[in-house]
Amino acid sequence: MEQSPVVFAFLLTLFAGLCTGIGSLFGFMSRKFNPKFLAGALGFSAGVMIYVSFVEILSKARISLVEGFGVKQGYVLTVVAFFIGIAVIALIDRLVPSAENPHELKYAHEMVEEGEKAAAKKGRLIRMGVFSALAIAIHNFPEGLATFMAALANPQLGISIAVAIAIHNIPEGVAVSAPVFYATGSRMKAFTLSFLSGLAEPIGALIGYLLLRQVVNPATFGVIFAGVAGIMVYISLDELLPTAEEYGQHHIAIGGLIAGMLVMAVSLLLFV
Repeated sequence: MEQSPVVFAFLLTLFAGLCTGIGSLFGFMSRKFNPKFLAGALGFSAGVMIYVSFVEILSKARISLVEGFGVKQGYVLTVVAFFIGIAVIALIDRLVPSAENPHELKYAHEMVEEGEKAAAKKGRLIRMGVFSALAIAIHNFPEGLATFMAALANPQLGISIAVAIAIHNIPEGVAVSAPVFYATGSRMKAFTLSFLSGLAEPIGALIGYLLLRQVVNPATFGVIFAGVAGIMVYISLDELLPTAEEYGQHHIAIGGLIAGMLVMAVSLLLFV
């Protein structure tokens, strides 16, 4: 019985990670692709993640740390852990070369257009797809831990975060699969590489759990949760919202952002 929450959290993380495969399917249907819809969806994902980070996750982290270290020290540790989370994911972005980092360079529709125009440059396109897969796999490790820890603490919260991360994994799947597909002509190869890059998310969750399960107590839980909040805020501001802006108009992205916050707020109120 004790393992059931762990299994549930792992399955949620697996679902979120494997949505990169859905992104590869979108890439194959590029002529039917609706950039404005995805802009709204990415804005929605950012809204969910930002709202839940500041309203729910950080507050839970602060409560845990205040219980263990007192009001002032607990509050300070919450703030420090939050910015450490931001620093970790920012460092990962810096370590991945910008020319191969889909978070820094090209988004899904641009990858498809480039693939169509440069299908003859097979070697470069395959290299682009492989490096994109590696970059996404590196980024997915902390995202997997974030989803897993949230689901372990609160299943309803975990579901919301998993859905938000799943949405933002879709264009990453396109970024991996599009260049491989146009270089090889093989949908199976493109889908497989995209699918495998998404597996880093549940692997990150599993490794994090194995490393931390012996030391999980209210204090370590608070530090991890504050760090997770920082990771999610950074992903939203550095990746989701800029990508949403590139896909569609500003107001579509912001409308999705507000809708995501509203849906998250209502879902949390239902469980008060």
